[in-house]
Amino acid sequence: MRTQLALQTDPVQAHARAERRTGSRVYARVTVGGLRTACVSRHQLGSVMVGDCLAARGGKRLPKLVFASNGHAIAMSALDTKFRALFAQADLIHADGEPVVFASKLFSKTPVPERSATTDFLFDAARVARDAGLKFFLLGSNEAVNARAAEKLQQDYPGIEIVGRRNGYFGREDEAAICDAINASGADVLWVGLGVPFEYEFSLRNKSRLNVGWVVTCGGCFNFAAGDYARAPQWMQKNGLEWAFRLWREPRRLFWRYLITNPVAIAMLAFKTGARFAS
Repeated sequence: MRTQLALQTDPVQAHARAERRTGSRVYARVTVGGLRTACVSRHQLGSVMVGDCLAARGGKRLPKLVFASNGHAIAMSALDTKFRALFAQADLIHADGEPVVFASKLFSKTPVPERSATTDFLFDAARVARDAGLKFFLLGSNEAVNARAAEKLQQDYPGIEIVGRRNGYFGREDEAAICDAINASGADVLWVGLGVPFEYEFSLRNKSRLNVGWVVTCGGCFNFAAGDYARAPQWMQKNGLEWAFRLWREPRRLFWRYLITNPVAIAMLAFKTGARFAS
C-alpha cells in the first residue's frame, strides 16, 4: 500500500516531506571525493537513525539507504560508472574512512566533524537502538559468523532486540521471500553485509519491498562484531592508516586493490572535494 501511495504522489513533494527534520536530524552535506557526504558525528548519526526509523514506522515512507564512503568506494565511483550510479541513489553517505574527514577539513568550509566507521557505528547504533526500542535484522556473511555477531551484540548490549537474521548465501530469486521475512520481523534497521557491490545492489533493488526505516550497508562488520577480525591500533585509525593494517593482515587479497584504488582515491579527495549542499 505504501509503495502504491508513493507512486501516485509527486516524487519531489514526497521527498520534501520525508526530509522534513528538526534538531539533531538536521545536517549539511558536502562533496568529498566526488561523493555527497553527510556532515555528522557518530553521535548525531545515531540520533538521525533513531529519528528516521521512528518516523518510518507504520509504513509511512520508504526506507533510507545508508552507504559508507571510504577510499575504496571513492575510487570505484570514479572508475566505474555503474558503481557511481549506485552511490548516487543513497539517501545518506557517511564518512567511513579517516581520509574522508581529512579531505573535508582541508578543502571544504563545511567539514565532516569526525569519522563514523561502520565497524564502530554498528556498536553505537546497538546502544542507541536499545535505548530507543529500535529493532535490528542482520543479513549477510556465513551462518556461523552471522549467528555469533547476533549473539555477541545481545550479550554486550542487553535488551537490544535482534528480531531476525539470515546468512548472505542466497540467489536473486530468494530476495522477495527474504524481504517478506524482514518485514514480518518488525525490524527498524536492516544491516546488509553482502560485500561490494552486491550489498548496494540488493539494497537498491529491494528498497520498495522493505518496511524498515534504515537499510545500512556494512561490508564485513559482522566478522568484527563476532570477534573474528581485529581492528587496527588506535593510532593507525586516527591517522588514516587502517588500510595498511588490513593490507598487512591480508596481502594477497588486498595488495592489487589498494595499488589501483589508493592513488585514484587520493586524487579524487584532492580535486573533487568542497561543494556544500543543504540538508
